[in-house]
Amino acid sequence: MARVLAPTQPGPEEALSGRRSASIRSSRSLRSNRSSESSRSTESTPLLSRDADQRHYNDEQPNREATSPTASSLRSLQDGPQDKGPKARRWPTIVALTVLSIILALILVAGFFAPAIVQEYAMQATVFEPTNLSIDSFTVTGVRARVQGEFRMDASRVTNNAVRNIGRAGTWIAREVESGESRVRVYLPEYGNILLGMATIPHIVVNIRNGHETSINFLTDLQAGDIDGIRRIANDWLEGRLGQLRVEGRADVRLKSGLLRLGTQSISESLFFEGHDLPVMPEYNITKMSFYEVPLPDKQKAMAAEVSLTMFNPYPVKFTIPPLGFDVLVANCAPDDPYILLTDATTDVVDVEPRENISVNFGGIVHHLPDILTTTCPDSQSSPLDMLLGEYIHGKKTTVYIRGSSNPTPGTPAWVSDLASSITVPVPFPGHTFDGLIRNFSLADVHIGLPDPLAEPQTTGSKPKLSATVKALITLPREMGFPIVVSRVRADAEVLYHGAKLGNLDLSKWQRANSTRTQTKTNEAPELAVSSTVENATLDITDNDVFSEVVQALVFGGKSIILSIKADVDVEVGTALGSLIIRNIPTQGQVPIKPLSDSSSGPFSPKVGSLEVVDTGLRTLSMQARVNFTNPTKYSAHVPYVNIHILNNNTVLGQALAKDVTIVPGPNDNIPVQALWDPSSSGLEGERIGKELLSQYISGFNTTLTLKTHNGTIPSQPSLGKALSSLEIEIPTPKLSTPQTPSPGGDDDKGPNFIEDATMHLFSSSADFILLSPLPHSILYITYINATAFYNHTDPVGTILYALPFAVPPGISQTPRLPVHWGLGSVGYEAIKSALGGNLKLDAKAVVGVKIGRWSQRVWFQGGGIGANIRL
Repeated sequence: MARVLAPTQPGPEEALSGRRSASIRSSRSLRSNRSSESSRSTESTPLLSRDADQRHYNDEQPNREATSPTASSLRSLQDGPQDKGPKARRWPTIVALTVLSIILALILVAGFFAPAIVQEYAMQATVFEPTNLSIDSFTVTGVRARVQGEFRMDASRVTNNAVRNIGRAGTWIAREVESGESRVRVYLPEYGNILLGMATIPHIVVNIRNGHETSINFLTDLQAGDIDGIRRIANDWLEGRLGQLRVEGRADVRLKSGLLRLGTQSISESLFFEGHDLPVMPEYNITKMSFYEVPLPDKQKAMAAEVSLTMFNPYPVKFTIPPLGFDVLVANCAPDDPYILLTDATTDVVDVEPRENISVNFGGIVHHLPDILTTTCPDSQSSPLDMLLGEYIHGKKTTVYIRGSSNPTPGTPAWVSDLASSITVPVPFPGHTFDGLIRNFSLADVHIGLPDPLAEPQTTGSKPKLSATVKALITLPREMGFPIVVSRVRADAEVLYHGAKLGNLDLSKWQRANSTRTQTKTNEAPELAVSSTVENATLDITDNDVFSEVVQALVFGGKSIILSIKADVDVEVGTALGSLIIRNIPTQGQVPIKPLSDSSSGPFSPKVGSLEVVDTGLRTLSMQARVNFTNPTKYSAHVPYVNIHILNNNTVLGQALAKDVTIVPGPNDNIPVQALWDPSSSGLEGERIGKELLSQYISGFNTTLTLKTHNGTIPSQPSLGKALSSLEIEIPTPKLSTPQTPSPGGDDDKGPNFIEDATMHLFSSSADFILLSPLPHSILYITYINATAFYNHTDPVGTILYALPFAVPPGISQTPRLPVHWGLGSVGYEAIKSALGGNLKLDAKAVVGVKIGRWSQRVWFQGGGIGANIRL
């Protein structure tokens, strides 16, 4: 800040009187009328006239004898030298003339140069320290203020020694200076020299001697100037356009020192403000914010708000602010749009103390929300209220705007209302981050639907669906002391596994919700329990590798996995002001999912209860199977279509197909699955492995099948099937059993073998067998037999070579008598004869031709421990 002191030009009256204009601390002293009445003598006029001794008073002659010695001496000097010598000269006369000349010189020097010196001294040495500025009262045109401070002259601040010494001498002689009542006007030159304000200063007496302090205490009337100009400056400052400001004060002050009148001093002083010198919006701290319902006379309800804040007053200013009315406004859609009036507010009486914290309390009632506040903005999906709440709940600084009310409170001066109502002040306040607002997020009654196989790729129908009951516990902010009801919710959610994004859960459709306020302790924030039923929400898998990892953990992990959900939730709530939509509330939760198997039951292992051949081809079999398994989770699922490869020894032998299957928690029995046996699809190697598998199967070996997804598993989602192709599920081949309904869980592991019993006829050299068909609903034909029976695993008993086909109906059946060629003389045959009429355990090896419909295949058979009845 720089100060400029400029003397004003002399006025017409001052020019006529020959006085010079001056200013306090900086201007030249004005000569009074009394000092202008000087002698009219010129420099050529003798100090003593020759006819001085000839003057007569009252017509009398002068008395020459009464002439003084000094006059005589001066006269002799005037008349010129006499005819005397040097000794006759009077040295006292010479000394007197010398002293007089010096005095005259000093007077001339002081008269021409002292005012400038005193001015410089006053500018540098004057110190005024305000100690208190308080507003005594508000007036119709301004305020009456009390100014208190300490005035002193400090010569040590003067840098020039000559100025300091002369100034100290002059102020020591003068001692005190008194100013008369004056009027100060403050102007803004850069704003068209508008009048900022006026102040009336009473007469003041100060001690101007160096180091002497004078306590100043007076009342002054401050009057506002050009209200429109003040409004313009205030708006420039609020909008950041005020880079610098020059303030100029002007006053005419009458001064005197003792009985000596110093005339009228014209003072003009300028102050420069720029950068950090410009005032800034004071920092404040919001200590309280609460909202609650209040009843209205018409049995309606409104929302009341109370806000308390504190700020520090760094200035020595003391005054009391009466209750004031304000309009509370919020931003519109566009920055250029007019602000939206939300409500009106009033303040309590505010006591401002010097250099102390100030407490301000606001209160207001919102009767209803303006329609424009909740109307969606053009080219946007958000309303002004959405944008306001969005900034607040994401922890960003939110700005409301305060403007003086055009309907002032009683007792408020008109000039205050006029000024305040034309100035809009932005009031930013910190946002309230709502992280953790929604907690205990969980899913219940989960139902998962696989994609529609006929849907086009990348459409909604080609993606999995999820239905569930969403439950959450919302911790309400302490400021919300009013009843609140959640009626609808929606969200855009991300599903993550171990921090990696699995996909997006589309909950963008509004879902109905119910809420219940829970009781909490006094010092705890209130809570709201919310539940909502979600129907067919689309799950868009974005990372197939992560999805494969999740499924693998569920099938083989043996323990629960945790899926994380991050979402921005929109909540529609009912309040006294009507329905409000609070958008984009950030939330996250964890959803535990139980595995499809646990450590006690082993890996997920569905059981095939029965097989039915429904169609045949030359190299293929189409079968219908009944599968049993247990779903240990609480989730259900619907499978419109799924196609899975059937493998053995890493070779595709066929495929399984399921349609419109619903999976429920707990046991799932007799789930229909279509299977196609087609080893030829894998070439000669496939046929070889298929033959080997069938041979082992009818021989009662422990065989397994491997289920594996592929690109066509879900036709509308080929990438999903490919991602799961690394996941293989191995299931045991269903055991042979008598026709019966599969037991729950499919526990049929210990069924009988293909050959249940045999009878050997020695006399007729034949044998018949009791067979167990693996097909409970289809007829199996045996077209060829080349078999050898063994005793004690290695000793041949006899052989059967038979090429006539015979039927093996479903269930247990008996074959026709087949011719046997005994191994006469062998150990085995002797054992047969010894067991005549009894029973003997035999082993068998055979190559058997089987046929089902058009399909035929030769397989081998090995059986051990076959009970053979030996008959004559």
